[in-house]
Amino acid sequence: MKRFKGNFYLYLTIVIIPLLFLGLYFGLDILKENDFKRENQAKWIASIYKEQWDQFISETVTSLEILSITARENLDSPKKMEPLLVQVNQNDPRYGGLYLLDSKGNLMAGTVPLRTEENFSEIPFIKEVIKAKDIIISDHKEVLRNNQLVIGLATPVLDEKNELKGILVADLRIDYMKNVMKVLTPDTKLYVVNGGDKPILEMNVDRNEIYKQKDWVTLPMNQLPWNIKVKIADRDLSELGLAISQIIFIILIITHVLYLLIEYIMLRIKTKKERKENEIHKLELVGSLAASTAHEIRNPLTGVKGFIQLLSEKYTKEEDQYYFNVINSELNRINQIVGEFLILGKPTAQLMNNVNIIETLNELKPLIVSEANAHNIECKWLLPDQPVMVKCAKDQMKQVILNLTKNAFESIESCGTIQVKLQLLEQECKLEIIDNGKGIPEEDIEKIFQPFYTSKATGTGLGLVICKRIIDSFDGKIQIYSTVSVGTTVEITLPIVKNK
Repeated sequence: MKRFKGNFYLYLTIVIIPLLFLGLYFGLDILKENDFKRENQAKWIASIYKEQWDQFISETVTSLEILSITARENLDSPKKMEPLLVQVNQNDPRYGGLYLLDSKGNLMAGTVPLRTEENFSEIPFIKEVIKAKDIIISDHKEVLRNNQLVIGLATPVLDEKNELKGILVADLRIDYMKNVMKVLTPDTKLYVVNGGDKPILEMNVDRNEIYKQKDWVTLPMNQLPWNIKVKIADRDLSELGLAISQIIFIILIITHVLYLLIEYIMLRIKTKKERKENEIHKLELVGSLAASTAHEIRNPLTGVKGFIQLLSEKYTKEEDQYYFNVINSELNRINQIVGEFLILGKPTAQLMNNVNIIETLNELKPLIVSEANAHNIECKWLLPDQPVMVKCAKDQMKQVILNLTKNAFESIESCGTIQVKLQLLEQECKLEIIDNGKGIPEEDIEKIFQPFYTSKATGTGLGLVICKRIIDSFDGKIQIYSTVSVGTTVEITLPIVKNK
């Protein structure tokens, strides 16, 4: 139940909460990006139609200016202009009609009269042309007899003295531009308004939408004082749903990978902790066993050794002495193992003092050199000149050094070299015992500090465990680095005692 709660809170922290926050963040970002995209799409459509209208008006003005040159020369016989106006009107489907008026606005010639019978001079944009002598476009749409919706555009016919001699009028078909728009974007909602914001052309919109100015893009025309308004398309819920689902799916994958990774790391930490606790438990069991049985074993051993001594004095034959020596050797070995058990059980039994580690090494140097010579091994010493003080139990420190050098000797099969190297660092000292022996396989490195693990035929598997237990009691660290057929380095770091 406890593990389930732990997993639930971890899952809630790593997966659920990030999913909610990141999903909301990226969801809002997707909506914002979608709004921006739809607005740009509407602006793009408006720009296309703006260019269409500007081009339409510009081409019409150019056409009327060309016609005005011909009209200027035929004002005395305006009937000659009718065939030309009819031909232009028939050749260009954008025109609903073309007319030639005199300077007062009276009809002189034109195409098929689709306009209602009216006096051109009374039409507001014609009056403006007469007054301004400039090109004027009507600001409202008109209905012809055939129900065509048109916008009137008038250009003045001027003489050399810039006097108004006539007016050319073109009816521009709104339905033509509307059809062009429907071909390009049939579903787009848009409308065109004049300078007074009154609709001139509408496509796919009703009056209610026109008066709702929200979600519309407005773009002014260049050739006219008009604006094109394009409705921003509604959100595509299926597209948005797919995009948000993809983001949520990616977030789920990432958060679950992270969750599994953290679970794996926590499991490794827990396994390592349990393994360490098991090792501690083993040592505690061994220590308890040592504390309860060591003295009981040593007492009879002392008696046995005494009687063996007496027997060796009584039976002096060479063959008997050989047997006594073997018995004494094995008794000493038993006594050594019992001593190791005692140290394993109580590694901090001795009183710790400030010890000069260099002095300790120099005291052990003759023993180590003698053992090295016996094994045909060269021993090198690299020690600093100044004292290096550490807080430890001197005898236990000697035991660690002797144990490690003994292992180094045993790892060298014929001849080789051992280095005893001490370095003084800022807060600690580092003692290294380096050999060029056969080395330790990589898979065995993690096992060498486990109780009773040994690669030797006669080993107890307690030597390195005792060394580690002793160094740990000195607040130090012991680490072993080894490569098969290259050698082994044992590194001990101990905090130094600074002179006050």
